[in-house]
Amino acid sequence: MAKNGKHKWKIFSRRRSPKPTHPPKEFLCPISGSLMSDPVVVSSGQTFERVSVQVSRDLGFIPVLDDGTTPDFTTVIPNLVIKSTILSWCKASGAEEPRAPDYAAVETTVRTKMRESNLWISNQSPTLRVSEVELLQGVVESPPVIFSHAVTEIAHRPHHCYSSSSEESVIVNTESSPFTPLPLETRPACYTSSSNSSSEITQTETLAQSQTFASEEEEITTKLISTEVHEQEQGAISLRKLTKTREESRGSLCSRRLLEALRPLITSHYVVVQTNAVASLVNLSLEKANKLKIVRLGFVPPLIEVLKAGNDESQGHAAGALFSLASEDENKMAIGVLGALQPLMHSLRSENERTRHDSALALYHVSLMRTNRAKLVKLGAVPTLLGMVESRRSVSPVLLILCNLAACDEGRSVMLDANAVAILVEMLREEATRENCVAALWALSRGSLRFTGLAKEARAAEVLRTVEERGNERARQKAKKMLQMLRGKDEEEEEEVDWEGLLGSDGFHRTRHLRNGHGRNSSNF
Repeated sequence: MAKNGKHKWKIFSRRRSPKPTHPPKEFLCPISGSLMSDPVVVSSGQTFERVSVQVSRDLGFIPVLDDGTTPDFTTVIPNLVIKSTILSWCKASGAEEPRAPDYAAVETTVRTKMRESNLWISNQSPTLRVSEVELLQGVVESPPVIFSHAVTEIAHRPHHCYSSSSEESVIVNTESSPFTPLPLETRPACYTSSSNSSSEITQTETLAQSQTFASEEEEITTKLISTEVHEQEQGAISLRKLTKTREESRGSLCSRRLLEALRPLITSHYVVVQTNAVASLVNLSLEKANKLKIVRLGFVPPLIEVLKAGNDESQGHAAGALFSLASEDENKMAIGVLGALQPLMHSLRSENERTRHDSALALYHVSLMRTNRAKLVKLGAVPTLLGMVESRRSVSPVLLILCNLAACDEGRSVMLDANAVAILVEMLREEATRENCVAALWALSRGSLRFTGLAKEARAAEVLRTVEERGNERARQKAKKMLQMLRGKDEEEEEEVDWEGLLGSDGFHRTRHLRNGHGRNSSNF
């Protein structure tokens, strides 16, 4: 018995005293290669160290994994299961529990991977992928969409009232392009102000320019982080002026350090500081490569606070910033989730036309996401938007939002209940907003049995015939299809009347003729 007991103790001893081993591969971050302390699951299903994901987002880096796939960093969710498993493994193996990695160390690793990857350019833009270069070049070659007030002025902006024609230029520019960015067909282009002449800059000039930007960035950042209000004011004004007059500076100045210095000034209690800080952010956001970085460094919540409680000019800039940031697909969900929908809806009531206009365009962009559409419907957006259409306030962008809402079942139902068909038919008589209005009606007609009846009550056929004759190509096509829907029902009803007259009023007699095929005009059906 003693011998057996001794033998059992030896076996137990071996299990409790294992030698330290290398951690399993799934415990290691695919980017940093270290044991994960705060593992997170990304949208594509892989698990990474949180800091690695943050650095990759900031630098615009998407790694190619061992299996040849590329991850999607859009959404990040803590992986509590793998974290618990890692801690259990550390305890069992005697290994030290992992600590959160240093941001700078991970950044060095990521930059090394970027240089080694053949998907990245290593000369002027070490953080820009080849595919993005091609995309930006395509944007440069195509006509840009006009921003309402994205490139902000240094002086205090007066409260102008813009006519419907100037509003329409933001959405529709029929002279430069036959197509309009309606939500059911195309999405608005990126609002970048990059210059075609960049290829003519020599390498020496580029180096000198980079050194100049680095010096200016350091000077501005120092002022922004100062505890003296007048220093903050000077820094914000300098940044606003530089990013307005020198478009090429927007990418270079949008560093993590400068953005973190700028962020607290967005909600400054000093009007001049706040106004220039928010205006600077608008200008920085015009560079496509900056949009994701700005959102992921936490600028949406302070912009929402400015919409709620900022001065009039700051509120206008905040709406413009959210409009610019929302034009990036990956930002749409975040802006909605972080609570911007209701403040933007409130800004639609602003006395400032530009604030209303940019708020509407921001809502248009975020409502391209289905989840945001459902939220807007629950927030009571439909009556507000239809009221703005009836009162002729920012009609063009508001119609685009209604197009998006009509594309979902919840929005379509509420719009039909709110007399949207009659309101939109009336708006069809105005040529300036005709195409957007036809698009909204077309969206309402899709999959709706109620639309035909409501359209007949509103006498839509007469107006749609005018659009079919005089509208542009896309408007004519939609008008033609809706007219076919209306005619189809009219013809069906007329046919039923003809049968009543031909076959008499007796139901059995009519049925018998139908079954026997003796109806005089049966060949017409």
